[in-house]
Amino acid sequence: MEFISTEVLLLLIAAATLAGLVDAIAGGGGLIALPALLWAGVPPLQALATNKLQGSFGTATASWHYIRRGQIALKPMLWPVFWTFTGSASGTLAVQYLVSHWLEQIVPVLLIGFALYFLFSPRISDEDAHQRMHFGVFGFLIGFGVGFYDGFFGPGTGTFFAAAFVMLLGYNLRRATAGTKLLNFTSNIASLIFFALGGHVLWLVGLSMGAGQILGAWVGSHLVIKHGAALVRPVLVIVSIAVSLKLLLTE
Repeated sequence: MEFISTEVLLLLIAAATLAGLVDAIAGGGGLIALPALLWAGVPPLQALATNKLQGSFGTATASWHYIRRGQIALKPMLWPVFWTFTGSASGTLAVQYLVSHWLEQIVPVLLIGFALYFLFSPRISDEDAHQRMHFGVFGFLIGFGVGFYDGFFGPGTGTFFAAAFVMLLGYNLRRATAGTKLLNFTSNIASLIFFALGGHVLWLVGLSMGAGQILGAWVGSHLVIKHGAALVRPVLVIVSIAVSLKLLLTE
């Protein structure tokens, strides 16, 4: 920790606050927090691990607020949570042995597709639609699949979860955002456990940034409850395109 000065740590906390705000609305907070950690001189593996720690505070805060406001029904989410945890843990273990380069080419295309969906689909609103999939099946296919992706690679996870909630469970965009935060939190915790067991987490940095995440997530989740699709839709589109550009430009 000697290489992180007080001034740099304060900047990391500020970055985490902004990341928590953006993430609570539409996901993509890692686009802000992870580059900030790398800029501060944190080695890549430790940056990934510490990002999971600080991000857990934001997703936990947003999830708790959404639960209190009745946007998340916990009982039907038990299977999605279980499978997301399992998938994320599996992905975190797999990334240590497999190459994720091919994902850098596929993910931008998927995210641009989802951005267009969020922009033009009439299903994206504050009204619920017809549920097309049982929660148990949703948990296995989406929870495990996207959870694995998050532990293995990560960018755009929030967009994938949100799109699945809307398209498969018929959630309105406010509820989809809430459900996404719960599964994001689950995935973060699962990945964090295995990173911590490997000794890769910078605890002081992560906990300090976590304080900023709590503040940002609290503000962001309140904005989602108040403004719904009018706020979430454009931010989701912007975040999806931003993640795509980041991946394409770092080829």
